Amino acid sequence: MDALILRPSPDYRFLGGGEGAFLVVTAEVVAETDDPASVVPSGARRVGVDAEMRVRELFGLAIEAEFVPASTVLAPLRLCKEPGEVAAIRRAVAAAEGVLAGARELSWFGATEREMAKRLGLLLVESGCEDVAALRVAAGEHTARPSHVPGDRVINPGDAVTVSVCGRWGGYCAEAARVFVVAEPPEDFDAMYSVVPAAYRAGLAAVRPGVPMSEVARAVTEVIDGSGYGRYASPQVAHGIGLGPDEGPRPGEDTVLSAGMTFCLEPAIHVPDLFGARLADVIACTESGALPLGSLPHTLHTLDH
Repeated sequence: MDALILRPSPDYRFLGGGEGAFLVVTAEVVAETDDPASVVPSGARRVGVDAEMRVRELFGLAIEAEFVPASTVLAPLRLCKEPGEVAAIRRAVAAAEGVLAGARELSWFGATEREMAKRLGLLLVESGCEDVAALRVAAGEHTARPSHVPGDRVINPGDAVTVSVCGRWGGYCAEAARVFVVAEPPEDFDAMYSVVPAAYRAGLAAVRPGVPMSEVARAVTEVIDGSGYGRYASPQVAHGIGLGPDEGPRPGEDTVLSAGMTFCLEPAIHVPDLFGARLADVIACTESGALPLGSLPHTLHTLDH
């Protein structure tokens, strides 16, 4: 590539972009500018552009060159985090886990998923996070939907509730998810739920430098398959996390783990029309193995009010 052109995005921030409309990187210069064409070398043939670039922004560049994804160069560079980056992720983890811990003290009976998601979002902002990257509350049969969006479903005694919180601290994201039950668990829920933390522990034990992400995923799925819930297992058991809430390493890309990589380990079971359970924690791969960046236990907590 003869140049990179980035708009405000995770890649832009990774390379030190501040307030400029675009960040342009060439062999000679790094510049924030409103006019990328004035910085890109004349005769440039291949220019890497931000994956989040809008179509009108691409046309507005007015550069005669082949545009290719800048992520081809930048994604591998972002995989392994420096200690300062891990520290920022750890702060985001602490904020997310603080919200989940605080959720136990809120009144859930009679509230809707949307109302509780709004309350939890306010707690996350009050914790010091820059913004809420994602927040989900799913109750009852909605816990069986992997991508459920909080709605007007009223939360009642006997419901299972899955809560997932993802905030941003110092530019870096972290996600945590836990499962609660209201007053008492649904019938057969305890047995299903017990499989999820067991699968998490198996995945955690598989993490070490030199191991492909697919091996971590295999360790998780083997536990769920052995429990009899294999056909209800979530196909996604992990995803990278950092400046973006969903980045590399990913199991499907078969990335080999190295010290400094951070990812969200998220085993889940979803039984259609009944219930589901999902746990999510941010893990750092170190020279000695897996290092969870949080400390919130996986105990199935009962909400009694």
